[in-house]
Amino acid sequence: MPRFLSRLAVTGTAAVLAAGLITPTTAQAAAGPGVRAGSLHWTALGDSYTAGVIEATGDETAPRDGCARTVESYPEIIRRDLGSLVGLRNVSCSGATTGNVDVSTQSPLGRPLPPLGTDPNAPYPAVPRQIDAVDPATDLITVGIGGNDLGFAEILKSCIELGAVHLGQGTPCKDKFDAELPGRFDRLRADYGRMLDSLHAKAPSARVLTVGYPHLVPENAALCRYGNPLQFGTFTTGDLAWTRTALLEPLDALIAQVTAAHGDSFVDLYPASAGHSVCDADHWLDGVLTSVLPLRYAVVHPNATGQAHTAALVEDAVLGG
Repeated sequence: MPRFLSRLAVTGTAAVLAAGLITPTTAQAAAGPGVRAGSLHWTALGDSYTAGVIEATGDETAPRDGCARTVESYPEIIRRDLGSLVGLRNVSCSGATTGNVDVSTQSPLGRPLPPLGTDPNAPYPAVPRQIDAVDPATDLITVGIGGNDLGFAEILKSCIELGAVHLGQGTPCKDKFDAELPGRFDRLRADYGRMLDSLHAKAPSARVLTVGYPHLVPENAALCRYGNPLQFGTFTTGDLAWTRTALLEPLDALIAQVTAAHGDSFVDLYPASAGHSVCDADHWLDGVLTSVLPLRYAVVHPNATGQAHTAALVEDAVLGG
């Protein structure tokens, strides 16, 4: 029996869900094409950490629209776990920002992610705002987003390039970006709050769960081997420590704070993923590459194990509510 279903039998949550069951025809009409009938109408929003994207999280789901949602991403794991109890709209998309949730359409890039390579099926047509998949009948919204607002991919690329130029010494990436971060965080705080306001306005009765980011960089950045493409490539040790303390940990803290201010719930991935960073032996995230032969890109994303652990925490949050 799937983990979620066994818990339902113990906690009595099944009775709560059953009380809201609607007929399959009504559920399918409300949920849209490709969404199964169920009592819980759930919309999953987010960026590549939600969508999955990398080959290490399996094949892409159909239809392929460039967002690179994969079969082992946490929304798809939970979809299988809940079965007929849920109708899921998964519109997460690689590269998405908060603005792509509630303000503007997005032109997705597919996979593998540039600049390391291009999707042979690109370019893709623009996809709608993610909020367009939310309606007043939505019961649950999960959203994992924010890293792209801060320019994480840009910073990652620069840190690798600068670390190579400086032969692994110093903090050239910190020196380049540190003064800009307060402004980026200020903009994200405002944009994240606007996004949550928009979601509540679109689905006033929905429960909103925000999902943070996992422990990418170990507490001891010296665990990461300079030049290893399966880790952070040519990042310097100093820049890795800066990335953890000045970028990643404040990002999770900001999301938690804005979430609480809106009366929503925050799913904190960071504590549980400690000891499972890119550079740990039991790593739940892959580095620049998942493998060298064959060449498989990861660009620092959760692998299937990381996605499975995220799924477990999100399920816990759903049940705990």
